[in-house]
Amino acid sequence: MLNIQHERFLEESREGSSFQPGADGREGARSPLAIIAATCAPFLLPRSHSMPTRRPTVSADSHVPLYTQIKDTLRAGILDGRYAPHSRMPSESELQTMFDVSRITIRQALNDLQKEGLIFKVHGKGSFVSQPKAFQNVTSLQGFAEAMSRSGHEIINRVVQFRFIPAPADIAARLALPAQTVVTEIQRVRLLNRSPVSYEVTYLPEALGRQLERADLVTRDIFLILENDCAMPLGSADLAIDAVAAKAGIARALGIEKGAPLLRIERLTHDAEGQPIDFEYLYFRGDTFQYRLRIDRAQASASARRHQA
Repeated sequence: MLNIQHERFLEESREGSSFQPGADGREGARSPLAIIAATCAPFLLPRSHSMPTRRPTVSADSHVPLYTQIKDTLRAGILDGRYAPHSRMPSESELQTMFDVSRITIRQALNDLQKEGLIFKVHGKGSFVSQPKAFQNVTSLQGFAEAMSRSGHEIINRVVQFRFIPAPADIAARLALPAQTVVTEIQRVRLLNRSPVSYEVTYLPEALGRQLERADLVTRDIFLILENDCAMPLGSADLAIDAVAAKAGIARALGIEKGAPLLRIERLTHDAEGQPIDFEYLYFRGDTFQYRLRIDRAQASASARRHQA
């Protein structure tokens, strides 16, 4: 009902049915419709937010299936804000008209978006945009932007600090350096689709840091800079994952309350020769990000059988 009538509400709230002066010059009573309009207006999206006026184009001649083309078009609309979080998506019949395809094709596209966590369905109400929760598989060594861009996300970094400091004892030990050796410390806020999702503290040997001084740390992963600009092939990384409470500085940077839960990843990355070159603390907001890992039991079962033999 609100989707049908909200333009009328907004129009009335802008025109003469708002406050009218009474006989004594003071504001008079509002009409019931104007009261509803004033109350609901901040929460109502223009019709163009729920259904674009221009018909998107999909090609039946493309090697990409129609449902995938539609899914990608709708995903792009979600990620760039045309479909705001918690707003209603166009109905299946509206999408049929919009894309000129069958309902089963539309349902397949919507089901894929639901599996990706981009929308959720309410029985009898339709599909709504989720607050996206990004995830990264940890079955291979990838930088954050490298992994997220493959899923269609936009990653931008805000450099908080770049400095050279004497290495604290624990950092020197991780990087296999003598105590108090000068190292590079880089602190960045990672923005996922323009919203802060993680705070990253990186330590590298001074020589690598000097090369990174001239690099684009706003749009690029440090991993890719090391490999492509510094000719430093990466080999493997050791990860430790736990949960911590957000300290004041990190909480401010991520736009959360002090003490809010964070997912913390300690990652020590080695080059192709096995030398440690990059140690990081990665602090992720628990409400916006998750790590995923697939575990294979076959090897563990075979090992257990050998021990029992």
